[in-house]
Amino acid sequence: MTRESRHISTVIGAEPAAVYGFASDPANLPRWAAGLSGSVAHVDGRWRAESPMGTVTVTFASANEWGVLDHDVELPSGEVTHNPLRVTAHPDGAEIVFSLRRPDGVTDDEFERDAEQITADLTRLKQLLHR
Repeated sequence: MTRESRHISTVIGAEPAAVYGFASDPANLPRWAAGLSGSVAHVDGRWRAESPMGTVTVTFASANEWGVLDHDVELPSGEVTHNPLRVTAHPDGAEIVFSLRRPDGVTDDEFERDAEQITADLTRLKQLLHR
């Protein structure tokens, strides 16, 4: 079965390295990723975040020069969601792109709410970093 994907992006008037550096630090998640964390803590070598779904574990891709911020979110149930996220150079600074994948069983309304939340998160990130 082919799952639906939606690419949600925003352009930020900042250097790609600055956007990547800020967004790749899990300690910054509460400042911009409200859908993922009300608070975050590094516990036993893992990043744990409070979310509307309960305490989740967030694991980012290793630091890299390509702007890859993919991250896995492990839900309290043990289910893991892979979230593709990229920062790329843009003529006006940097573009950050989140690829939202529609899980099986998610309604149209739920998928739209997820997209709206991601859009709001990226907008907050832009407000924090836009020069």
